[in-house]
Amino acid sequence: MIYKQFQDLNLSALGFGCMRLPTIDGDDAKPDEAQAARLITRAMEGGVNYFDTAWGYHAGNSETVMGRILKEYPRGSFCLADKFPGYDLSNMDKVDEIFDKQLEKCQVDYFDFYLFHNICEMNIDAYLDPKHHIYESLMARKKAGQIRCLGFSAHGNLDTMKRFLDAYGKDMEFCQIQLNWLDWDFQNAKAKVELLKKWNIPVWVMEPLRGGKLANLSDEYAAKLRELRPDEGVPAWAFRFVQSIPSVTVTLSGMSTMEQVEDNLKTFQQEKPLSEAEMKTLLAIADSMTASTSVPCTACRYCTTHCPQGLDIPVLLELYNEHTFTGGGFIAPTRVAQLPEDKRPSSCVGCRSCEAVCPQQIKISESLADFAAKLG
Repeated sequence: MIYKQFQDLNLSALGFGCMRLPTIDGDDAKPDEAQAARLITRAMEGGVNYFDTAWGYHAGNSETVMGRILKEYPRGSFCLADKFPGYDLSNMDKVDEIFDKQLEKCQVDYFDFYLFHNICEMNIDAYLDPKHHIYESLMARKKAGQIRCLGFSAHGNLDTMKRFLDAYGKDMEFCQIQLNWLDWDFQNAKAKVELLKKWNIPVWVMEPLRGGKLANLSDEYAAKLRELRPDEGVPAWAFRFVQSIPSVTVTLSGMSTMEQVEDNLKTFQQEKPLSEAEMKTLLAIADSMTASTSVPCTACRYCTTHCPQGLDIPVLLELYNEHTFTGGGFIAPTRVAQLPEDKRPSSCVGCRSCEAVCPQQIKISESLADFAAKLG
């Protein structure tokens, strides 16, 4: 196992994400505790010492299951991460109540790592509102020894991350972002890594395989990768990519089968960062994959000066591309929901004035109509 030094901790570079534990009869609310225990035992045998759970995982049952499983191991043999569930705005005034309940569910006296969860456009104002006392409460928990390291996770855009960092960045010790070779450019992950580098905040990686999409590529793309590394499986390329980014400390993988555990343990036996040529090939594949489902907006903004509704068309098309490629998900709907109703895709009147000046000749009105229909 590769280990990374973080403060006074020696962390496994591979972390066990507990959002996708094996389930009973495919019911996400019913984690298969016996099978999960076997996976965690094998992961710990292979050197994994970082486990990441959250209030909402498995309909609230991940913390409870992980608490019972990890109770069988010495507390100092693993690091446990949990999160304040700010993705639900009704939780904002319950920080102390929820934190105490999380300690109880996980059967621990402290969390090694604790995060402001899912900083995004939907909740940034509430997170920064002093009336909720979230920052003050978590800092008090840290002072009391109930939080060892405090950080945050982010699914929001770059400006939202900047707002959070401007407010609390001086006290943030790590940041968890969606980082993979597809999103390096597609979701501007590269800029997020650079932003965190300026703040000297190490990166924790979530969704390195983008929900499994990067574990199974077309025969054409897989063949290109095999030419470069004949002995490397397709999923391993995702981990080699993040191993190529110096600021990455822990990479989380939501493992639900023993095969996934064994494959990941094998991959993390040693670092094999990508060469310049390998990186170029991988990112070219990413461009090709996203181009097949994306509109080619370059954000020149000619369109916005001709829109009678005053829509921010480049931003809407960026979200449309994300939603279309992902086949749904929560990122685009969350960000659209934060826009005024008259600035959403459904507000397009189909006048096509924007299309008359679009250098890429994008059928903008059709794209926005499709986006609105997908969002319901």
